Amino acid sequence: MPKISIRGRRMPESPIRKLAPYAEMAKKMGRKVYHLNIGQPDIKSPEKAIEAIKNINLDIIEYGPSAGYESYRKKLAQFYIKQEVNVSFENIMITTGGSEALLFALGSIMDPGDEVIIPEPFYANYHAFSEESSATVVPVISNIESGFTLPTIEEFEKAITSKTKAILICNPNNPTGYLYSESEINQLGDLVKKHDLFLIADEVYREFIYDLRDKHFSVMNLKGIEQNVIMIDSVSKRYSMCGARIGCMVSKNKEVIATAMKFAQARLCPPTIEQIACEAAIDTPQSYFDEVISEYKERRDTLITELNKIDGVIVTTPKAAFYCIAQLPVENTDDFAQWLLESYELNGETVMVAPAGGFYSTPGVGLNQIRIAYVLKKDDLKRAVGILKEALNAYKFIKTTKIKVQID
Repeated sequence: MPKISIRGRRMPESPIRKLAPYAEMAKKMGRKVYHLNIGQPDIKSPEKAIEAIKNINLDIIEYGPSAGYESYRKKLAQFYIKQEVNVSFENIMITTGGSEALLFALGSIMDPGDEVIIPEPFYANYHAFSEESSATVVPVISNIESGFTLPTIEEFEKAITSKTKAILICNPNNPTGYLYSESEINQLGDLVKKHDLFLIADEVYREFIYDLRDKHFSVMNLKGIEQNVIMIDSVSKRYSMCGARIGCMVSKNKEVIATAMKFAQARLCPPTIEQIACEAAIDTPQSYFDEVISEYKERRDTLITELNKIDGVIVTTPKAAFYCIAQLPVENTDDFAQWLLESYELNGETVMVAPAGGFYSTPGVGLNQIRIAYVLKKDDLKRAVGILKEALNAYKFIKTTKIKVQID
């Protein structure tokens, strides 16, 4: 039988989705599964987007421009300008989700053997996207003890080699919920300028910031390195439109945009109907976002309060996005997460979590951590964490008993 490619074999599995078959099995057994594993908001999409879809009057759903509709790009540029990010529609390329934007960005700047430095833990697909681009991920570790602050510039500089081509960050961060400060972004900007690197920033969670004293600072606002910067964005979380699959790549580097357009030939154009919905969504009133942010702040506070009630659990309060990393009193959360779905229930209910080991590229790191997405309603979050607490006690008992039996 013909063999799968080396690249295909090296592609990492998603730590978020690899447990899905076990969750489906649990549901078939009649158990309710609380999904803490994936960032799928339960917030309603904006009415303006839904109305735009309902009112579409097209005789032909035809190909659109490869860069996306100009009307949408112009409106999106105005949206960014209101957020104090000064860009032109010509700096924007619409993509099929933020994932495609990242693939296009990496494909446009990375050659086989080139290195991309990423603070870890990081969104698991960054590893996969780098692998697809034949690039090597070089991690710099942030840790739970420091609240996952940006690693020091000295640590970044130690990781830079002659093969280093780019630094990739997620701000606000998935999976940690950390928000990089303006000072931290400026330090990265200085480093990028010093070594003439690209700086790619995934900024899809820019709206989800919970404390008034905190503010998102975009890499597009860095001065003197405009040609080095690439921003990734998406409508998925902003408007709770994950299924629309519309994102964008933003850069003032014309060669980067032109190169990405070559990769865009593979899909001809981004989705037509979804762009219409996204263009309409830009007119969503601020009251929508005020309500969403208020709701997520309450969910965050509920989750952290409940997790802090569990002995042995370590967690820091995320500043932004809707994720956190929690350290559990277990040796291997892959095993624990699978056991939760296969073998555990509390009154017919169980919990699905994302083992955090898959959010690191350094072997052996994060094996006792999980990522939690607080996208459930507050009562469901309380219930889910309550189940997690009882499950940890049961799991500890099973492991202790098993060890005792082996010794005896």
